[in-house]
Amino acid sequence: MNAVLFAEMLDAAGVPKGVFNLVNGDGPTVGAALAAHPDVDMVSFTGSTRAGIEIARLAAPTVKRVHQELGGKSANILLDDVDFEAAVTAGVNSCFGNSGQSCNAPTRMLVPASRHDEAIRIAARAASALRVGPAESSDTTTMGPVVSEVQFDRVQRLIGVGIEEGATVVAGGVGRPEGLDRGYYVKPTVFANVVPSMTIAREEIFGPVLAIMPYRDEEEAIAIANDTPFGLAAYVQSADQARARRVAMRMRMRAGSVYVNYPAWDPGSPFGEYKQSGNGREYAEWGLEAFPEVKGIVGYGD
Repeated sequence: MNAVLFAEMLDAAGVPKGVFNLVNGDGPTVGAALAAHPDVDMVSFTGSTRAGIEIARLAAPTVKRVHQELGGKSANILLDDVDFEAAVTAGVNSCFGNSGQSCNAPTRMLVPASRHDEAIRIAARAASALRVGPAESSDTTTMGPVVSEVQFDRVQRLIGVGIEEGATVVAGGVGRPEGLDRGYYVKPTVFANVVPSMTIAREEIFGPVLAIMPYRDEEEAIAIANDTPFGLAAYVQSADQARARRVAMRMRMRAGSVYVNYPAWDPGSPFGEYKQSGNGREYAEWGLEAFPEVKGIVGYGD
């Protein structure tokens, strides 16, 4: 409805017809038609990598530009000097915000192997503190449902796959939270003893599911962070800001945005992606650069 309201505001403000058009419809019909149409010069899309691939395929015959912000499987590296109580708790809450349905959510928490058990205890406690339910039912509700039955079923399936592949459930698990026998509510779920080859470490779940992964040293942490087809975001936590910056600036940290010590959202910083997380950048002037065309006129005159 927000798109409809925006269109109504532009109309009420007197914006000339044709400057902005809102076309309602779903992806497989309206979206596919727009992506393939020869009169459309550019497509900007936010959504899944699967849909992004299909849009690029449809757009290819007309050689139109495609700007995409797609999936993510962002690593959250906790260095050994960080305050684990604060950093793990904040990482859990960040992962589970918006019911886990954020493309840049820190869904892989990388912790020193020597502090793996400590991180598990803190994460399990933080997850159990969340209160799941409808927003209007209680002032204490902190997490709502996922968006649809299709998404609910996908999240449930991937939690089951995580269990089958040997990861340890330390909070949540399959099924709805206690007391909620209907609706698309998912238990805030934390897995421990996750290795990079597991499905829950590689696929974007888009739900409240966190994978905790141990690492031996800084080099291995960066290698694990990069061991993904995605490259949307990464997070680094350290008590030493200079050390965190050094890790964030490493060229092998292949992520479009790297967040140091859980900063506030900054719309002036470019937001974008590497690898299968898409192409292009959003926010500030970077968000406009994909849209204009450049025309060079040579021999124009003195």
